[in-house]
Amino acid sequence: MSGNGTTHQGRLGHMIEIIAKAGFTGIQPIFTWMGDLVDPDLLEAKLKEQGIELAALALAQDWNNPEETEEERKVADHAIRLLERFPGAVLNTVQIPSGRHDIIQRQKNLINIVNAVSQRAADKGIPCSYHPNSPHSSIIRTEEDYKIVLESLDATVTGWTPDVGHIINGGMDPLTKMKEYQSLINHVHFKDWNGDPEFALMGKGKVDLLGVTQWLKDINYSGWIICEDEGEEALEDPDFVTLHDGKWIQEDLVPGLK
Repeated sequence: MSGNGTTHQGRLGHMIEIIAKAGFTGIQPIFTWMGDLVDPDLLEAKLKEQGIELAALALAQDWNNPEETEEERKVADHAIRLLERFPGAVLNTVQIPSGRHDIIQRQKNLINIVNAVSQRAADKGIPCSYHPNSPHSSIIRTEEDYKIVLESLDATVTGWTPDVGHIINGGMDPLTKMKEYQSLINHVHFKDWNGDPEFALMGKGKVDLLGVTQWLKDINYSGWIICEDEGEEALEDPDFVTLHDGKWIQEDLVPGLK
């Protein structure tokens, strides 16, 4: 499970407890709101207490310049140092949306920075994956955007995180897009979507989560699937939504797999 922005800043310990209660086995927090658990010793202890793995760490930055700013590099390198303590956990890079102005140059900037950050992490043995998103202010939301950016990633050091909710929100079919860029997939995000205006409680939307999961099973995908519920209910009662999603996966999704 993951979360939005600073809504849950400093509540990572509680989130780990609820995730364990829901039957999940891993977590992907956003690095900049980990609170005291940014301390690797404290994080490791809390994860072990609840039987949860650090699946990945989301590194969300502006990344609008030709190269990282001094502060952006400082934050990225701090995240990389933390991940060195958790072998196998993925560095999941994502750009904070800030508008589609100067899009051609800013897409080039983003590609350059993601490849550079991934290279530094890969040099430390950390797997990396880039995560596009779909707000109207994102420079990576449409089919054309995906083609430009995904085909420019340095595949020797970074993969792609298809987020099925963001893909459909950008006007594409999730499974079709995942099949097109299958070779890049090394991390996956699930959320549901109904277009009213965007995301829905898992199992209540229009994303073919069963079909996508079946395909991942059929191709022997061995990475993480992170549930990132961004339905309206998640803002009002995130604990309820986490428990609902865990139950829905066990009672509705898993039994439907062949």
